[in-house]
Amino acid sequence: MANKSQDEQQYVEVAGVGDDPDPVLALQDALAQAGAALAVAKVGPQFVTEMIWAAPDPSTIHPARIAVDMRRREVFAGFRPAVEVRRSPDEFVHVMARAVPPDSPPSSDPVYQGYNVMELVAQMSPRNQVPDMIGEFRRWTREGAEARTQLGGLDIAYGPGRGHVLDLYRPAGKDDPPLWVFIHGGYWQASSKDQHAQFAKGMLEAGFAVANIDYTLAPEAPLETIVRDIRQALRFLASEGPNLGVDASQLHICGHSAGGHLTAFAAADKDGPKITSALPLSGIFDLEALRLIPMGPVLGLTSKSLAKRLSPLCMAKPQDVRVNVALGDLESDEFKRQSAELAKAWGAPPPLHLDGANHFSLLDGLNSGPLLELAITTARG
Repeated sequence: MANKSQDEQQYVEVAGVGDDPDPVLALQDALAQAGAALAVAKVGPQFVTEMIWAAPDPSTIHPARIAVDMRRREVFAGFRPAVEVRRSPDEFVHVMARAVPPDSPPSSDPVYQGYNVMELVAQMSPRNQVPDMIGEFRRWTREGAEARTQLGGLDIAYGPGRGHVLDLYRPAGKDDPPLWVFIHGGYWQASSKDQHAQFAKGMLEAGFAVANIDYTLAPEAPLETIVRDIRQALRFLASEGPNLGVDASQLHICGHSAGGHLTAFAAADKDGPKITSALPLSGIFDLEALRLIPMGPVLGLTSKSLAKRLSPLCMAKPQDVRVNVALGDLESDEFKRQSAELAKAWGAPPPLHLDGANHFSLLDGLNSGPLLELAITTARG
């Protein structure tokens, strides 16, 4: 890392190197190292202005590759500085990132719920709970791929876009099973249905078909568009359920993190199909908390009125929808507050706090224990 002066402007330069035999994973390792160095320098990814990636074969790490793009999102979310791809002088993958930090530190004045900007960033950053988030993503990728090879019903298009696809898993030996829909998280900017197939096991064994939905990611799609993607997917399932061999006359929806927000929004969405039950997990329900931090512009939260319109906490209580809320007991205070506020506003029971679970390990509970029991009882009524 080096602080330098160029055209009277200070910048921070960081680097990382990856030696994994898989060049995509090596790139991810190098990106993670660069990201960690930026954090040490107290410079957020929003200040990165340019990157250089180098590999023995530059084509293997080109950012236009879907696998490369997904690994970059897992490290830097939707922050998209310009990338120059070069040939490496050795057998490793290298990353250099240059950032131009602000001239002055952020204000210490409170901006939301008594938090200043930096405190609010910390409250809204679940990755702080996990020492190795890249390792967690890789576990999800491996386990998700294994589950998908067993489950079938993959990549059904519900719309024209690349992200407009879903997987539909059906329980063995059951005709026209009831449908449970899962919406993945990733701060609306990362991850995919492919990394979440393993979390369908519990509901499949309970006799439900599971629709696992993808959607267009930010910043290519603002959050307002992502909401419409989910509406389109649910309408598709409601209309095509009989032709797909499932009973979609009742839609039971569940989502995690960003998917928790999308689940709650869909439950109260007057322009969407009728929802029978909703189970948001570790969701964000007041988007004003994001509008005020660097994540806001990436999601297209350009005004207070838009953030309010897209916030489930500001929507009317959904009618005739069974709602339960759950999260890990290791979540931040603000995540806990928002879940409690949503449950109270919508007349739902107090949120289930899953013992010993953080924002991410919570999902393992969908396959056994209290969270699976809650998912089943929420859907069955």
